[in-house]
Amino acid sequence: MDPLFNITDSPTIPTNSTNGTEYWNQFVQPAWRIALWAMAYSSIVIVSVVGNVTVIWIIMAHKRMRTVTNYFLLNLAFAEASMSAFNTVINFTYAVHNEWYFGLIYCRFHNFFPVAAVFASIYSMTAIALDRYMAIIHPLQQRMSSTETKVVVGVIWVLALLLALPQYYYSNTDQLPDRVVCYIDWPEYSLLDFKKMYYVCVAILIYFLPLLVMGCAYLVVGLTLWASEIPGDSSDRYKEQLTAKRKVVKMMITVVCTFAFCWLPYHVYFLLHQFFPDMFEERFIQQVYLGIMWLAMSSTMYNPIIYCCLNDRFRAGFKQAFRFCPCVPRGSYEGLEMKSTRYLQTQTSVYKASRMETTVSTVLQVGGEDKSTHILYSSRNQPGGSCIGASSSLDLTSNGSSSRSVSKTVSETSSFYSSNNLQE
Repeated sequence: MDPLFNITDSPTIPTNSTNGTEYWNQFVQPAWRIALWAMAYSSIVIVSVVGNVTVIWIIMAHKRMRTVTNYFLLNLAFAEASMSAFNTVINFTYAVHNEWYFGLIYCRFHNFFPVAAVFASIYSMTAIALDRYMAIIHPLQQRMSSTETKVVVGVIWVLALLLALPQYYYSNTDQLPDRVVCYIDWPEYSLLDFKKMYYVCVAILIYFLPLLVMGCAYLVVGLTLWASEIPGDSSDRYKEQLTAKRKVVKMMITVVCTFAFCWLPYHVYFLLHQFFPDMFEERFIQQVYLGIMWLAMSSTMYNPIIYCCLNDRFRAGFKQAFRFCPCVPRGSYEGLEMKSTRYLQTQTSVYKASRMETTVSTVLQVGGEDKSTHILYSSRNQPGGSCIGASSSLDLTSNGSSSRSVSKTVSETSSFYSSNNLQE
């Protein structure tokens, strides 16, 4: 995967001597520099693996956390933890010594898996962006079920493996006079440059295209959630829902921006290498590459930190997971397991909410009768609607609102019931 190491001749420079031709490695570094880079890369592996495994535990061990958004976050955490564990240390070792110690099979895996993992990561984020878009812009349309979400995750991985397959197929190792190198032996065609075309397509598919889709989706969602005024007579529930949706979108925008910032230099490096290969034979390019690769690999460790800082339930899960640490304050773990009555109301389906809205609006038009009795009666005749109906009758009869105001409040509230989880 690394363009610095896909060239078999540039890392080795022949020099003449009395004994004949010698080969030497121009990328050998002093011990102190290797130690500093080792500490930097080790921090990535430790924070990324521990953080993402904790995220996986929080989602898998708590039934209430198994939502559409969180399933995609689970896939994202798995991809990032795997890439950090299996590739970061190997990448660093090869970048420092420019010698391959791990055999042909792992050479193929080393070039193959990062492309698949990055593809799975960014398209998991894209799926979340599209899910947020549908939930907020089209709240009355049915959300993806748990089974459909798992199918989408499976499709993402199938496409990821297909995109990375050429890197596996053409990977090879070669024995130079003084060392072994792992490289990709791209085929040569007279009509097209397959290597250059592949890297350009990879950059577009795993970076520029999904970022464009997510940017457009979050732009529309942001304008909807932040640019519009909250109606003056809206219920408290409406405002709570709006605040919760803003928190979720803010967290995901932070995740996407962090990913884009970390991987931009890496893709620019790739593309420059394809069109200006001579500049990558300079000795200083190794330090540039190590810095760029560290920034790209570090993207795997930021997401758990973002979840912990911006999401109450993930924060409660992290506090529970690291409760043995003296520096971790005690939190309310029940917030992760239990949900209040108000939260359970949001699990009501679009069908039930819309039927309740229609029934309430019809009953309020009947004159000369007790409105609160009809609201309570009609809601109890809806499956699973007793809690919502009871709270509606209490709120509406206590402030003496007109039938038009009542209908508007219920309509605004029910439109938000289509979201499955306030803090996914």
